Amino acid sequence: MNTAEFLTSPLLTRAGFRHAFFTRNGGVSVGPYESLSFSVTVGDQPDSVRENLARAARALHIDPTKLFFLSQVHGREVRQVDAAATFDAVARTEGDALASGDPAVGVGVRSADCVPVLIGDRKTGRVVAVHAGWRGVELGAVEAAIDHLGAAPEALVVAIGPHISLEAFEVSDDVAARLVACSPDPGVIAREPGARPHIDLRRLLRAKLLARGLDPRSVDDVAGCTVGEPARFFSFRRDGAKSGRHLSVIVPRGLHA
Repeated sequence: MNTAEFLTSPLLTRAGFRHAFFTRNGGVSVGPYESLSFSVTVGDQPDSVRENLARAARALHIDPTKLFFLSQVHGREVRQVDAAATFDAVARTEGDALASGDPAVGVGVRSADCVPVLIGDRKTGRVVAVHAGWRGVELGAVEAAIDHLGAAPEALVVAIGPHISLEAFEVSDDVAARLVACSPDPGVIAREPGARPHIDLRRLLRAKLLARGLDPRSVDDVAGCTVGEPARFFSFRRDGAKSGRHLSVIVPRGLHA
C-alpha cells in the first residue's frame, strides 16, 4: 500500500473542510513504527517520516512543506500559522493547538492515545487542530482553541478523533477526581467494585463542547480505540515508548468554497 489510510468526519466533509485522521497504515516505517508514523523523536527514521508526511500531504492535496504541527507539551497554548511559515520553525514551537485561515496549509496534531480534535468555522473557513491528552482536557485545550477562533458556537463544527477509550483508560483516583471536577457531565467516570476508575474522554470533551453552546449535531465522533485496535492504531499505553504517532490534519476552507 502506497496510499496513506485515514478516517474522516461526515460533518467536517459536509462543511467543506478537507481533513484526515490518519491510521497507522499506508506508510513506509518499519518495526514498532509500522507503517504510517509521523515522529522522529520516538525513534523512527527521518527518511521514513518524511515520506509518510509526503503521503499525508498528497492525500490532502497540499504541499508537504505546508503540513504543520507543533512540539506538543500537554498544555493549552494555541499557535497561529500561515503559508509564510517554515516546517522546521513550526515543529520547534511548543503548543497543543494549531490554527490557520490559510487554505494553502494543513494544521495537524500528533497522538498515540491522546484525543485529536479538529474544529472548523463554517462562516470564515478558519480551522484549529487540538491535541488533548488528559492534562490538556483538564486545562481546557479545546476551550482555548475555540476562544482563539472567536466564532459563535453555531458556526463551529467539531470532530473528535480516535483515542484511548473508556474501557482502556484506567487512571488513578487522583486523575479521575481531577477530570470529573472539570467535566460538566459527572457520568464520565466508570468504576467497578474493587477496580481502579476509568474515564471517558470522548464523553468529557463532548460535554465541554456542549457547555460552550455548541449544538450536539455539530459535534462528530470518529470512532476508534487506539489501545484496543492494534491493526489500525498506534498506542503508547499498549506498546510503550517505542510506538508510532498518528497525525490528524484539517485544511482551512476558502471563503467561497
